[in-house]
Amino acid sequence: MLTDTILRNRYKILKELGRGGFSVTYLAVDMDLPGNPRCVVKQLKTRNPDNTILQIAKKLFEREAQVLYRLGKGHKQIPEMFAHFEENDEFYLVQEFVDGHDLTKEVKPRHRLSEEKVVQLLEEILEVLAFVHENNVIHRDIKLRNIMRRHEDDKIVLIDFGAVKEIKGLSKNEQGDVNSTLIIGTPGYMPDEQANGKPRLCSDVYAVGMLGIQALTGMSPRELPLTPITVN
Repeated sequence: MLTDTILRNRYKILKELGRGGFSVTYLAVDMDLPGNPRCVVKQLKTRNPDNTILQIAKKLFEREAQVLYRLGKGHKQIPEMFAHFEENDEFYLVQEFVDGHDLTKEVKPRHRLSEEKVVQLLEEILEVLAFVHENNVIHRDIKLRNIMRRHEDDKIVLIDFGAVKEIKGLSKNEQGDVNSTLIIGTPGYMPDEQANGKPRLCSDVYAVGMLGIQALTGMSPRELPLTPITVN
């Protein structure tokens, strides 16, 4: 827990916002700027003491940070990245704080949205996703919790890109080669090619489609009944 910790003599951690298998996200303030504006700090853990893996993780982190920086600068509905750095062999991203709610507040279990509302929602998501794909980036984890509705202007904001999650999956095989063993994505929203470690741009579109079905039916993707076509 990093609460009250000051990172890089600049970012003061206020509270934890959430955590997953590979990272912890915190609300923080930037003490170097007037008014100490809020920001989000994501701590990415390698959990591996092997120096070779750590060096590859550093390169991967740097590469993905550049991608996130480019996307955030290029589209107002993707959080801007303010900084990325390493401290004590752990990696940190500092991003724009989005004041809003995620789509679990709009697409609720057992509650069906009208076709008109679903079409509008999908159009809003796909507009942002089109920009991501134009930059040859695959999000890899499209789901309700990774899509925000910003309170300021009611716009959709796409968060939590899956690319940096590869760091957690780095490991060595018997030959001493390092690769990523982590399949990134969420069951139900993830098509077969992504589950097999070969995501494509269309994998994100599949996830958006599943989200649309969820909004129309009030059922999560894993609750949907199987048909003879989908059963192997």
